[in-house]
Amino acid sequence: MEKPKSYCEAVEHLDKSNVHRIYHDIAYGFPIDDDNGLFERLILEINQAGLNWTTILNKQQNFRKAFHNFDVKKVASYKDADRQRLLNDAGIIRNRLKVDAAIHNANVVLQLQKEFGSFKKWLDHHHPKTKLEWTKLFKKTFKFTGGEIVNEFLMSAGYLGGAHVESCSILKKVIDHKPAWLKK
Repeated sequence: MEKPKSYCEAVEHLDKSNVHRIYHDIAYGFPIDDDNGLFERLILEINQAGLNWTTILNKQQNFRKAFHNFDVKKVASYKDADRQRLLNDAGIIRNRLKVDAAIHNANVVLQLQKEFGSFKKWLDHHHPKTKLEWTKLFKKTFKFTGGEIVNEFLMSAGYLGGAHVESCSILKKVIDHKPAWLKK
């Protein structure tokens, strides 16, 4: 069997209840306006590093519970007991570097909210950039954000195009939500 050329092609024949199909059809590439939602997507992308996206999608609810629905202020206030709680939680990815990155990055988002009004406004302030420019900015600003993580985060949140192929029926729905990549 030939390897799918795109995520769109890979999920095309999956059951509507499949985690990949749900993510593709209602989340991937759609703009995220809420800072907690943006923070969630960033942390999920960071946790995917070295693993597969299926693992992350299957654990998404566990992540939400473990990280207080990705409430930036709550995560930024985590102390050693919270860090240990996360490292002991079998429902999420138990990796010290990724847990530390989540807490650190929550504090970064809080700082961006103070300086720019929101994480989204910070992203909008820097848009548009090339993938390379975004990667440099993220590496300078956040922890555990390499090129692939930054690319997937920005594409999945509507800042970079390419989440859907032209023939994908979901692309029109994404465009109707006016993602940032349309505004060059």
